[in-house]
Amino acid sequence: MESFKTIAIFNYDHETVILKHLLDQEGILYFFENEITLSVVPMYSAALGGIKLKVHPNDFERVLEILDNFNNPLQVV
Repeated sequence: MESFKTIAIFNYDHETVILKHLLDQEGILYFFENEITLSVVPMYSAALGGIKLKVHPNDFERVLEILDNFNNPLQVV
């Protein structure tokens, strides 16, 4: 896990729920640093630097695409 790199930071654990599902569907290995601590004591978020999504460098580009699609879904008119 030492080689894993931070790709995104979240303030609250509820922000990660759907993203976990999307990453699991793609078979991407990941972990959220500080997730358990901040689920117990959310006021520590600023002190700990938030919940950090960490992924393997080989998956970095794919996760960037997933995050982009997650944050900017296509608008169907």
